[in-house]
Amino acid sequence: MNSFSVFTKPWKMPLPELGKFVKGMGFDGIELPVRPGYQVEPGDAAKGLPEAVKVLREQGVKIVDVAAEPDANIIAACGGAGIGLIRNQFKVNKGEGYLAAEQRLRKEFDALVPLLDKSGVTIGVQNHSGSYVAPNAIGLRHLVEKYDPHHVAVVWDAGHEAIMGGEPEDALDEIWDHLKIVNLKNPLYKPANDLKAAMEKNPKTGHQLWKKTWVGGREGFADWQRVANELKHRNYPGPVCLTAEYSEEKAVERLIKEDIAYAKALFA
Repeated sequence: MNSFSVFTKPWKMPLPELGKFVKGMGFDGIELPVRPGYQVEPGDAAKGLPEAVKVLREQGVKIVDVAAEPDANIIAACGGAGIGLIRNQFKVNKGEGYLAAEQRLRKEFDALVPLLDKSGVTIGVQNHSGSYVAPNAIGLRHLVEKYDPHHVAVVWDAGHEAIMGGEPEDALDEIWDHLKIVNLKNPLYKPANDLKAAMEKNPKTGHQLWKKTWVGGREGFADWQRVANELKHRNYPGPVCLTAEYSEEKAVERLIKEDIAYAKALFA
């Protein structure tokens, strides 16, 4: 039976309250952002993460992974706290070029492998649409396939895969041997301008613009049912993380409650 975690980026409440809150919504664990302004900040990770693990464990909640830059400080802190995975996505720097960014990342990962091995920690690379290294599953495979999945693995995001046009069954096949966590969220595109007004302003070149919008699990491009069916077919044993990413910020609590119920029904 799969465990369900939630990315707690929307909530900066104290850790005891956070544990009660996510447990009350039906989650077994969390992905904790280790970022400035959150419950554990990068500079305090060595002390803060073990304390966070303890406090949340008392509420019956596990820190499945952290969202952070996987530098030596964070890797050592996670190792000391017994947290096995650091999730991150990696941008292509302006003017760098995709292949150069991919080569840069591999050099960074190579240098971290001894510390990852010593600490028992894994870097989980997440696919991310846009100007990122590995925007989809095949990009993930190309980036991480040379690494032992205990060192560098995959956090596959169904929402970003859908934006890139990937089929979930093919995507999961491409990264299966390195898969550690499955992220569920759901996108669609909405008009970012008025086409009629754009045409009136410039009849020759006026065109429709679109903006990425994050919606509830039943609404967007990503077919969570197909994702769940494929994972069940493959007997996926790992965690499923709902990222709580919604463009309608005021509706986050309502939507995440709806989505955890929906996800659990799909995986039942």
